[in-house]
Order: sequence, then structure tokens, then C-alpha cells
Amino acid sequence: MTDPVRTRSVFPARLAVFMAALAIACLSAAPSRAFDSLGRDRIEQFLEITGFDVAMESVGQTAGSAPAILGMDTGSFGSEWTRLTEEVFAPEILHDLAVQILEASLTEDLADHAENFYATELGQRLVLAENAAHMSDDETDRDEGAELVAQMVREGSPRIGILKRMNSAIGSTETSLAAIREIQLRFLIAANAAGVIDLPYDYDTLSEMMKEQEGPMRVELEASALAHAALTYRDFSDEEILIYTEALEAPLMQDVYELLLAIQNEITANRFEALAARMADLSPGQDI
Repeated sequence: MTDPVRTRSVFPARLAVFMAALAIACLSAAPSRAFDSLGRDRIEQFLEITGFDVAMESVGQTAGSAPAILGMDTGSFGSEWTRLTEEVFAPEILHDLAVQILEASLTEDLADHAENFYATELGQRLVLAENAAHMSDDETDRDEGAELVAQMVREGSPRIGILKRMNSAIGSTETSLAAIREIQLRFLIAANAAGVIDLPYDYDTLSEMMKEQEGPMRVELEASALAHAALTYRDFSDEEILIYTEALEAPLMQDVYELLLAIQNEITANRFEALAARMADLSPGQDI
């Protein structure tokens, strides 16, 4: 894939394949729902009200894990690594990709349902808390969140059960594992194609190898998700979190989150593929 900064005119052609498949999947899942593109202005409104715009911007924070996936160190790529990742994961690129996909897949009933909840006083407070969590220090927050969870355990607080139920409504651990696996696989395959690494395995073999190693990651993901929720929603009462959980469990909201998670995962994988192509020009210890 070519430089993302210069692909605004050609990238949508590749993206159209995913958008079409995604739109068909959404229509197949709900055949009674007629699709009609909402237009960019409405999409921008949806992004702001729900906070998905900030969630997409935070995708850039995942770039730091790229060298480790390839068995390399960030320092191996010289002083231009930061500039490279800032270009590939530029907020405006992430935002535009999200808008393009949503224009081809978000239906009016889904947008209305999500906005009706997130536009409320509680909904907007939740969005502010989630936006702040997206852009915060993961390592520091993980420790603080873990301590909150430990405190709940010591106190026998029912809040843990509510938070687990809320996390389950947003997405299962298995779904998260599948997304992580797909993103890593696409990055590895792209890096191999670009000559960044020499990969001795094909896609299917790599996928099976990753699945075999997911046991410890499954436990870590569940613990991390619980700690993240404990910290993100610490200023909300149990009753408010329960209201949010029930809102998330509604069928239409489930459809909204399934769509948004699919979009976020696709764009993350796409940007990692773009990063792999750019890394081919980056020699160890040298600048671009």
C-alpha cells in the first residue's frame, strides 16, 4: 500500500470492497431495515454525540505495538519512527475512513437509537468519561483500575458483577481475541509482502499458531477490561452503570456496537498494513 497521505484518491477503491461487504452483512442481519445513506453531516453528528470520533482517533495509540509484533524494537528504526506513525495514523485519515464506511453502512434507525441514548445527560457524561479514557496512559490506568477492582473484591461489592455484565454487552473476550489476531495477521502478511520480515508461514498456519497461544491472553484481556471499566466509570453510581448496561444490551444498540467494533478493527488493520508498507523504506538505525 502506498503512502496514506497521498492515497485519498485511490484508497477508497480498496475500501469499497470492505464497505460493500459490511453493508450487505448489516442488511442480511436485519432484512427488514431499509438502507439509505445518511450523508456526511449526519455521520459527523453521530460521531460527536456517541464519542466514536475520539475512539477512532485513539487507534493511533496502537502503533507503538507494531515493532513488537514483528519481533523488533522501536529504536531499531531510527529517529523517524514517530513521524512515520504520526503520518500513517493521522487523526484526519482515521476520521475520514470512519466517515466513509459509516456513510455506506450506518442506518437511520441505528443512528437514531444510539443518539437518543447518548444525547441524554447520563449519555453525555458517559461519553466524556470514555473519551478521556481513550486518550489516557494505559499502563498507569491499568494499575489504578486493578486496585479499584481489588478493593471491590475485598469489600464484596456487587459493582464487579455489573461491570462484567456491561463489558459483555459491549463485546465478548472471544470477539476481542479474534480482532487482535486478525489485525496482527494482516500486519505480518503485509510486512512480509513489503520485505520487512521473512515470514516462513502462510496465513492459515499463523492463525492456528496464534489461536494455540491465546489462553493466557484471554485471562489478561478479561482482567484488563474489568480494570479499565472500573476506572473509566468510577464516578458513576451502580444504578447509572446498570442503566447503561441495560441500554447496551438492547438489540439495536447491540447492532450499533457490532458495526462500530467492525469498523474500528478494519481501520486499525488497514493502518497497520499501510505502516508495514512504509517500514520497507526504513532501515535499522537509519532515517527514512
